[in-house]
Amino acid sequence: MSRREVFRTLVGMSGHGHQVSEEEAAAMFEPASWDERYSSPEKIWSGNPNPQLVAAATGLTPGTALDVGCGEGGDVIWLASQGWTVTGADFSANGLARAARHAEEAGVADRVDWWRVDARAFAAAGRSYDLVTSHYLHAPEGGMVEVTRRLAEAVAPGGHLLVVGHAPSETFAHMSASHLRAMFLAEDLLPALPDGFAPLVAQQRPRTMTRDGVRVDVHDATLLARRNP
Repeated sequence: MSRREVFRTLVGMSGHGHQVSEEEAAAMFEPASWDERYSSPEKIWSGNPNPQLVAAATGLTPGTALDVGCGEGGDVIWLASQGWTVTGADFSANGLARAARHAEEAGVADRVDWWRVDARAFAAAGRSYDLVTSHYLHAPEGGMVEVTRRLAEAVAPGGHLLVVGHAPSETFAHMSASHLRAMFLAEDLLPALPDGFAPLVAQQRPRTMTRDGVRVDVHDATLLARRNP
């Protein structure tokens, strides 16, 4: 099975009944698989902003933002259109190229820059942002706790951290064991918050998504925290 077929099976887009091995599933956590996926001509995601981002950012004063795991740039473009100056970060070079093209088409390229980085090795290195966000980035073997700790280091005083992912549920029961272990509950991430952060939201929020043309109910594990000024 090609990486593209594996990807379609794992995200529930394929009804071919392929059995995905743990080795194939593990490969989907690496840049090469996503570069291959983003090399196809088809659009992967809707381009719409993620609903938990809209809920959290609406009402905030626009400043600087970092979106880690930005993919095709939907959230980056929405933030830029709301007046934020945004850095989109991802470990896929092809994904970033696609996102940059979409930002040009949306007329917000002057408010955006791009950073190729793996969230698992991400280091703020003196950079800070008023909003740091990550949506549906799932590090293997429970690695989102460490990723969240790294992301928190990039939040400026008085800024916000938003981390959203898939909470485990029966909807994802078809996925590999390694992908199920990568999912998390919002409260799992609380130990990653450094001193000086106040959690504002730590809950599973219901959402409806479409899979194989069928609408299904899922829950977004949502952690929103604010760093003290």
